[in-house]
Amino acid sequence: MSNSTTGLLFDERFLEHDDPTHFESAARLRAINALLDRSGIRSELMPLMVRPATEQEITAVHERRLVGELQFLAYEGGGQIDSDTYLTGDSWTAACYAAGAVIHAAEAVVGGEVGNAFALVRPPGHHATRNRAMGFCLINNVAVAAQYALDVIGMERVAIVDWDTHHGNGTQEIFYAEQRVLYCSSHTWPLFPGTGSWHEMGTGAGIGTTLNVPLPYYLGDDGYDRIYDQLILPAVRRFRPELIFVSAGYDAHWADPLAPMNASVAGYAAIAQKVYNLAAEVCSGRLVCALEGGYDLLALAASVLATLRVLQGRPDLVEDPLGARSGPRTDIGPVVDNLLRAHPLLA
Repeated sequence: MSNSTTGLLFDERFLEHDDPTHFESAARLRAINALLDRSGIRSELMPLMVRPATEQEITAVHERRLVGELQFLAYEGGGQIDSDTYLTGDSWTAACYAAGAVIHAAEAVVGGEVGNAFALVRPPGHHATRNRAMGFCLINNVAVAAQYALDVIGMERVAIVDWDTHHGNGTQEIFYAEQRVLYCSSHTWPLFPGTGSWHEMGTGAGIGTTLNVPLPYYLGDDGYDRIYDQLILPAVRRFRPELIFVSAGYDAHWADPLAPMNASVAGYAAIAQKVYNLAAEVCSGRLVCALEGGYDLLALAASVLATLRVLQGRPDLVEDPLGARSGPRTDIGPVVDNLLRAHPLLA
């Protein structure tokens, strides 16, 4: 019988990467931690130790030149990488510990120490490409851990489900030709970073191991239910991963300042429940969530708490302090139909 305990990974170093004037600031994790404390859930979770990813683990997915540039900029006290992405003197250390946290979450889940896990990490990762830090991201935390799962843990197939409202261009690029990693993304279109067309399905040996579901503005919970039920869950089921990672971004919430979507906390819990049930079906419940975006502090914290309740097997305790918001009805029929006809895992 698998361990039913949910692991939680957090390190104070994640707070040291901080620009209080930026959307992606340490206030995000402080808000989450404050709500976890008030809810009483923390005593029900298993805290897991965090260690930094090694340079070898990071350069398995990133070019050494990028690693050197980030290390040097941190040594110099930090600065702006681009108009969106900053680095402080403490950011490189925080990023290494963030990637290491997701690695250890995978080790703990596969090793049976916990049934599933949530890594409360920052800086986030899914925009970081092989050779570029961008979109608030320095190291691609989930990509590092997924590669580690293949190379070191010995997994044969790994799936990544990315429910952040922005397309994880970095994760897609890193695994675009990798037949052992299925990358599935449900993201707003058009929106930063401008990638993630449904036509993008992989290349070479990786054809069919990228599934992009670009979504129109103001899509609500019902729309997310449909695309997960009809597209993402069937694709993952057919791929048969041995471990599922989630790039868990919460910026599709209607209150988020960076995206024009209409998801709710309850809607995020419903998506999490679908992925949780799928993991139980296809890979003995092996599921690792890693924090990505989410910039309204109340919506972010409530959505993380709701996801943790689902991971605990207690969806009855999910609360939605903000409620749902209705908006213009949007038609997702064309993208659903196109993918059902064209994608190798769905056609």
